[in-house]
Amino acid sequence: MSAADLHGEYKVPGGKLVVVDLSHDGRRLTDVSVNGDFFLEPDEALEDLNSALRGVDVDAAHHEVARRIRDGLRAEAQLIGFDEHAVASAVRRALGHATTWADHRWEVLPPVRLPIAVNVALDQVLTEEVGRGSRPPLLRLWDWDERAVVIGSFQSLANEVDAESAAEHEVQVVRRISGGGAMFMEPGNCVTYSLCFPQSLVDGLSFADSYPFLDSWAMEALERIGVAAEYRPLNDIVSAQGKIGGAAQKRLASGGMLHHVTMSYDIDAEKMTEVLRIGREKISDKGIASAVKRVDPLRSQTGMSRAEILESFADVFAGRYGADVAAVRAHELERAHHLVDEKFGTAEWTSRVA
Repeated sequence: MSAADLHGEYKVPGGKLVVVDLSHDGRRLTDVSVNGDFFLEPDEALEDLNSALRGVDVDAAHHEVARRIRDGLRAEAQLIGFDEHAVASAVRRALGHATTWADHRWEVLPPVRLPIAVNVALDQVLTEEVGRGSRPPLLRLWDWDERAVVIGSFQSLANEVDAESAAEHEVQVVRRISGGGAMFMEPGNCVTYSLCFPQSLVDGLSFADSYPFLDSWAMEALERIGVAAEYRPLNDIVSAQGKIGGAAQKRLASGGMLHHVTMSYDIDAEKMTEVLRIGREKISDKGIASAVKRVDPLRSQTGMSRAEILESFADVFAGRYGADVAAVRAHELERAHHLVDEKFGTAEWTSRVA
């Protein structure tokens, strides 16, 4: 068995393009040519790169490929505008282990009003489906009609939620599968979306780098509606006026990955601080002052309705990645309702970290 003329490219953010053309015998790389618009000193180091890659296992993980490259370089080699990780990404893209946005056929699922618990369950269902290859990767926009708090997978229920206040305000509490912090979600007060995709899309990226990478389209969407936003490590989206939103992730054994984002549209901050056990120190960087009753970065900074913002987000994503409009399938929704009964709607799951 042999494979020839495989081609992979990786553009370093703010750096240079790395191209790898290679062949393999079914087990290991044979002919390899690393090329691109990068700078490399001395000239002989180019052959070091090619030699280091010959014999690499075709299934080698990103870090193994990068280590092989680094170990094969002469001590005085200087890689300018790229590094061994960029080469490893190009290699794994050539082999089909790493992918780009353009390698996938994307779908956009417009908002459909569903119970919060069903929305949370759909994150698991759709990520599993994408991981198995049963449906294309997707962007799903949320909608809901009840007051809720969605807590992170590893948060303590007692530490995050004031049970008495939650009951008084008729707030439902649901635990999601991704980590991160608690989200206070009244109808119409947030912009929430989920990305479900194969883990190959973020192959070679650190957890920290994967967040801005996956939301680069959202930064473009925010800019188009008049919000100058940026990422603050690890997972906060901020503007000059303070925090707008945050992201969370979960990687599943099926090979699928979930990236979930919630942004504030127009939140009742007073009610939120009654329901959530958040001290003043915790919210000091989130644009909330003692006299402020609402947190409304997207409403006040854009002057747009929430529906208009959701539509703009969908349009930017579809235009950037050629996504088709789609919908949750009947069996997926049925599975989500079953998961609410079996998992997300149970006290055992919600209080699993008491």
